[in-house]
Amino acid sequence: MTSGHFGQTGIHIAACVLAAMAALAPARVQSQESAGSSTLQGTVQGYVRDSTGRPVANAAVFLQHATGAETLATQTQIAHTDSEGAYRFAALPSGTYSLRVEKSEYGVATLGPVSLAEKETKQIDLALGSRKTSEPQGALPKKAATGKPAPTPEFFDEPQFTVAGVTQATNSGGHGSDIVLRTAEALARATVSLSKESAPSSSAAASAATESSLRDAVAREPENFEANRRLGKLLVDNEKAAEAVPYLERASRLNPGDDDNSYELALAYAGAGNPERARTQARALLVHQDKTHSAKAHQDRAEVHRLLGDVEEKLGNPLEAVREYQRAAELDPSEPNLFDWGTELLIHRALEPAIEVFTKGDRLFPKSVRMLVALGVARYARGSYDQAAQCLVSASDLAPDNPTPYLFLGKMQSVEITPTEESVERLARFARLQPDNALANYYYAVSLWKQSADAADSDMEGSARVEALLRKAVHLDPKLGAAYLQLGILYAQRADFSPAIAAYQRAIEVSPEGVSLESEETLEASHYRLGQAYLRTGDKARAQEQLRLHDQLARKRKENTERKRREIQEFVISMRDKNSVSQ
Repeated sequence: MTSGHFGQTGIHIAACVLAAMAALAPARVQSQESAGSSTLQGTVQGYVRDSTGRPVANAAVFLQHATGAETLATQTQIAHTDSEGAYRFAALPSGTYSLRVEKSEYGVATLGPVSLAEKETKQIDLALGSRKTSEPQGALPKKAATGKPAPTPEFFDEPQFTVAGVTQATNSGGHGSDIVLRTAEALARATVSLSKESAPSSSAAASAATESSLRDAVAREPENFEANRRLGKLLVDNEKAAEAVPYLERASRLNPGDDDNSYELALAYAGAGNPERARTQARALLVHQDKTHSAKAHQDRAEVHRLLGDVEEKLGNPLEAVREYQRAAELDPSEPNLFDWGTELLIHRALEPAIEVFTKGDRLFPKSVRMLVALGVARYARGSYDQAAQCLVSASDLAPDNPTPYLFLGKMQSVEITPTEESVERLARFARLQPDNALANYYYAVSLWKQSADAADSDMEGSARVEALLRKAVHLDPKLGAAYLQLGILYAQRADFSPAIAAYQRAIEVSPEGVSLESEETLEASHYRLGQAYLRTGDKARAQEQLRLHDQLARKRKENTERKRREIQEFVISMRDKNSVSQ
């Protein structure tokens, strides 16, 4: 796969994750509307944990703000962690900060400088080790396992973090309203799906002919190593891993020292749903490769570590997974290896390290669209919304015909108070380039609607344009519940409740419960809006029924969401070098 080029599978997965979840997007965040000038102030918050991932209570956290010329003058605030290890500094002006955390029976950890923008919320987690703690685990080694110096491209100035452990999620770990957090989680899942894209394969007819020919060859010579290996590899490439296993196993018995076949067999085990055997096979291959000092073996080791990262994640071992991805990136700092390392950090909410990896990945691969998309998602999850939008804008400029950056940008801007001018312009381009794309019309409509809602001179002409785009979206995709919901909101704003009620009812019809979390959120919001519309028309009985359904769905959705969040293991991050634990 070339950087910046996305397969249709990845685009489809991302679109499915992003589409219906936008249902709640039009709801304005009242707390931010009423905050006035306080929205210009930021927040620094996070958790303090020990090296095993346990929360450290009553630790002293010092936040130092550089206020003078050349950061010589400072102001310091002090907070203490609660029983869950949480701390928080609110109402902070923009500027440069540093953090220090200490407790008598632990060492001291420091971090900084950290820049805080206006309205930004930064999540900064710190890990304290005992005074006997040695150098943090997981750091990038200076040399490759072969004993020869590893390649040292610009990226490998050593990262400023190391993954010290994992802990069960103790809270949502997000920023702002719950809808923002849910959006960030959906965007992270969609970003991970982009790493599963594959390069375009040959035509189905040609592949079928090759498979038939190889099956004939194996039937004629069942003990032919090359015929078995080639057939097994073709089946793996065509996502027929279970069928590939016996051929690759036979090839392995015929020539156990062939590294390429051993790797394909590990892939086949993983694809066939047997991650334990895949891990055993991959580790055995690493032992064999360790005896080889060729350049090819060096690069092949990176592929094996990357496969082990996939396997360990499937086995529920995220700490081992992230270390395997990191090792792969060290051995071969390719775009796929860096992307997988960053997404593993992102999905486990290690946001600052993920941003570091994606930022340096973007520097190495400036034409990689998905690297910029991932950087935008990580910044969004951290609370840096304007920076996140700019990443998606830049990604769309890199590949104007690629729908992926627009889909992510549309979802991001749908929960902002006001989308940026650049965001609106790029979504307009998306609708212009892909006029038959329902989501392109829907996201552009939402951006115009939110822009006009904040304008002092909002007019009917703009409202009519939004309505036309939404009607086109539901015509192109009659099951796009989010667009029906937005139409209902638009009609209700005009106090035109009859079509609003019809639109909400249609949104409910096309958003069945149990299909996906995004569909359920559209359903939940539609019941609430429909209840409000019935209240405005004096139909209290129907209003109460709709609000009862909304409350029922909201409770169920909250329980499911909290359960899934509890299942996520979060990485405990230690800062390295000058930011590492001191003695």
